[in-house]
Amino acid sequence: MGLLDRALTAIGLRHTEGEYREGPYYLPVTGGWLPEGSAINWWQTGADVLSGGQSSMVQACVSAYAETVAMCPGNHWAWTAEGGRKRVTNSALVRILKRPNDYLSISDFLMNAVGQLYREGNAYALIIRNNRYEPTELHLMDSRRCAAQLAVTGAIFYHLGGNPIVEARYGTHMIVPARDVLHLRLQTPRHPLVGETPLVAAALELAAGNAALQQQVNFFLNQSRPSFILTSDQVLTREQTLMLRESWNEQAKGLNRGGTPILSAGLKAQAIGTTNDDSQLTDILKLSDEAIARVFRVPMQVFGSSEGTPYASTEALMQSWRAGGLGFLLNHIEEAIGNLFKLSGQPDEYLEFDTSALLRSAFKERVEGWVNGVRGGVFDRNAARADFEMAPVKYGDEPWVQQQDIPLSVAGEVASKPAPVPPPAPVEDPEPDPEQERAMVALYEKDLREALSA
Repeated sequence: MGLLDRALTAIGLRHTEGEYREGPYYLPVTGGWLPEGSAINWWQTGADVLSGGQSSMVQACVSAYAETVAMCPGNHWAWTAEGGRKRVTNSALVRILKRPNDYLSISDFLMNAVGQLYREGNAYALIIRNNRYEPTELHLMDSRRCAAQLAVTGAIFYHLGGNPIVEARYGTHMIVPARDVLHLRLQTPRHPLVGETPLVAAALELAAGNAALQQQVNFFLNQSRPSFILTSDQVLTREQTLMLRESWNEQAKGLNRGGTPILSAGLKAQAIGTTNDDSQLTDILKLSDEAIARVFRVPMQVFGSSEGTPYASTEALMQSWRAGGLGFLLNHIEEAIGNLFKLSGQPDEYLEFDTSALLRSAFKERVEGWVNGVRGGVFDRNAARADFEMAPVKYGDEPWVQQQDIPLSVAGEVASKPAPVPPPAPVEDPEPDPEQERAMVALYEKDLREALSA
């Protein structure tokens, strides 16, 4: 018995699998009603009832993914012969990433596509091609009005609908081959072409949270129990009781809420506080929100919660989320769009969403990261300046390192060589004696005269 079956069994709404039941029936998950003629086993027939039963936490999780992905610009990269990579600026993919069609920006497209993906489990987009068979437009469709169909030959086609602009231009009830459809889908437990939203796994938590919240709303609206009772030692007749109740309501309910009733005849007003069960409603809502966040794989700290594992910085929080749910979603979209543009057959080219845009507000972390990278010789100065939208400088395209940083092999050679022998110190001549110099000059002159006279 499945998780949702057990939930329905507990409230007496489970029936035999595949059995048809006439509506209307109350839905414990959404708090709404199935229309007349609908099957009670809606989750087995593919009926869409979960998308209408969202809570604020579900909307927060979906918005966290949709708005975050919409913030990340996509880039078309290609590997170079030298082993690095360069940005491609003139491809069909780049044109689509800048403007998918004439009425949506890429931010609008990604935000709504990811929203449908997590609410419905699927997102569909129609591809319009030019004469060279390159995709020139992407039109987002309504996933609730789209479905995949397997032909007898094994070919895959899609029924697309739900976009009034596309229907006005190309007609309604379109049947399109799979090559002209961008299909994003989550896990496919029932069929390889039918994704399933995480809301199915969070159905019980969603129902519990909605039930607890509804009970709390009813309490504050004074529908579940009175807020005050009037007590008196006197014995009151029925007419007196009704008159006192009517007088109290006139002073304390509706538009007169907050008024000051005047009591007489020994009447005393006694407030009714919340019981232990009522005080647990907040805990129930908190547990429900945490369970839904776990299903969507969103850290509670993304929503500003101070509980759980603290993060030292915004970068650490984004790194944690990017290593889990957000990283999967970005890679999932990159692979799907890459297959659409045949990048999978070109291993030297790929699509990548730039997540550094998520750290625009973390100025200190960005500066420190670039300083350490430049100082360590990993990046050049112009790369760091480009991230801050600054013009390149002369000689800034080459990484720099500090002079004292040398390879280990050089350090080993220096250590193995013997210490050099210093050269001998030069011998300085002593200062000559003046008397001795005069005696030597006189002797030299004497010898010269004798030689000349001979």
